[in-house]
Amino acid sequence: MITTFNIFFSIIVFFFGSIIGSFLNVVILRYNTGMSFVKGRSICFSCGKKLTWYELIPVVSYLIQAGRCRGCKSRISPQYPLVEALTGSLFVGVFMLFGGFIPFFSIIPDFYTIGLMIIGFMTVSVLVTISVYDIKHKIIPTALSVIFSVLSLINLFYYYFFTNDLAQNLHTHLVWYLLAGPVLASPLFLIWLISRGKWMGLGDPKLVLSIGWFLGPILGLSALILAFWSGAIYGIIMLILSKMKWHGLQITGKTEVPFAPFLILGFLAVYFFGFDVLGLAVLIP
Repeated sequence: MITTFNIFFSIIVFFFGSIIGSFLNVVILRYNTGMSFVKGRSICFSCGKKLTWYELIPVVSYLIQAGRCRGCKSRISPQYPLVEALTGSLFVGVFMLFGGFIPFFSIIPDFYTIGLMIIGFMTVSVLVTISVYDIKHKIIPTALSVIFSVLSLINLFYYYFFTNDLAQNLHTHLVWYLLAGPVLASPLFLIWLISRGKWMGLGDPKLVLSIGWFLGPILGLSALILAFWSGAIYGIIMLILSKMKWHGLQITGKTEVPFAPFLILGFLAVYFFGFDVLGLAVLIP
């Protein structure tokens, strides 16, 4: 049930998430350039003007300035407000997924749920960064893949250590989840190996490895299936638009399409809505 409190705190969470999204833009822009993520003022890349605080308000500044620099009036990439808005929206999704404001303000704070919420915030932040970076550069940074793997394993073990339920489930649920990563990633790894990286980059199997650890075998498989479905639909639409010469679009068999955004889309669909595409969840304890 959505209440006034939920809406109020969702707005706060959205604003906080959009601030994180603003930082993610910095990471995407500066990663692998030798520039620091935390040092140095933001500037306009057209005129070199240092941006003031009121030019850096997530989403709002872009809208007020009509997407242009206040100094030279050059266009600002829509990537900035889109990443900020997307991150803010995903933060609200995580916030609501784990009960909204209730875990924070109940008589006895639900620290277990708060922990899951924090893991969720960190996970969606990393995935937004991976997705946008892959779209821009057609590569998944290894460091970000490692961070996602660490978060997936933390999420996996968090339940057992928090509830002291590790011994009871060691040979069932936990083993299935540990195996899910390499099992789901192996077909994509074979595609990379057979094609020598021409059909798929090595970053995609690494991403699926972490998805398997995070979601487990059944939901991880669902995320993978949704990724291939959405990727296929996108490819068909692009081919149709290419045949129609839409805005000069040209798609051929050699056109490189980043797959990470579709994998992440599948992950988010399962993470937020629990889609079990094949209806197999009852098979895994």
